[in-house]
Amino acid sequence: MKDMMTKTQFDTFLKGIDLKRYRQMYSGVKILEMDMPKDTQAINLLYRVYWEEREPLSFEDFYSRYRTERTQELRTFRKMTTMCKDCFERGLKARIYRTWAGLITQIHAGYVAESVFGKGSVAMSRELDSMGADIRVTYKEQNLNYQVKKTSYSGVMSRHPLPRKKRLPGKNIDLKYEVPTCLSDPKTKSGEYRKPYLRFMTDKRTTAFDNGFVTFTAITFKPDKDTVDREVG
Repeated sequence: MKDMMTKTQFDTFLKGIDLKRYRQMYSGVKILEMDMPKDTQAINLLYRVYWEEREPLSFEDFYSRYRTERTQELRTFRKMTTMCKDCFERGLKARIYRTWAGLITQIHAGYVAESVFGKGSVAMSRELDSMGADIRVTYKEQNLNYQVKKTSYSGVMSRHPLPRKKRLPGKNIDLKYEVPTCLSDPKTKSGEYRKPYLRFMTDKRTTAFDNGFVTFTAITFKPDKDTVDREVG
């Protein structure tokens, strides 16, 4: 793994993204909604670029690299969809944007975990993701398997564990969090703060950047580190 981006640098990268502009461009474009073949998906490349290579590529630069690396596979997929080239290209870019925006937030949580547990303690990949470990921490020979899930308030409060297709050695930990739709408009007409906004502000595990990205804080992982330190020494 290259010794490049740190958690602080990844913070700066996320804060510089014009999320509002991207949402205006892509949120309403839902043309390509069928399942994509594995060889056309962007998940592997996202982990490679933002975690293994630690390159702060803009969405445009990432998408250009993705199109270059998957040219033939995407050509075959377009023929399978029978879409016209323009519809396919517009739908594909919006689809990859949504994957990009969601996964780089999740990858950021890996950087936060690394800042708590130490360099080399965190693993993230598509394979681990498929086994229910979005972030896998190895600390003092203890394995912590974190699964990240954006959900409703009732989902956050639910005691039911998130489903996992396979069981990895170690302790499974669910990171369920709420992103209220009122972050940019937190007050009612009477001037009172909305309840979802107050819940979000009370939950110190998460914070919101000015551009709208919601990310985890070190408080998310410190109790688990303290537990291992206390039990293992």
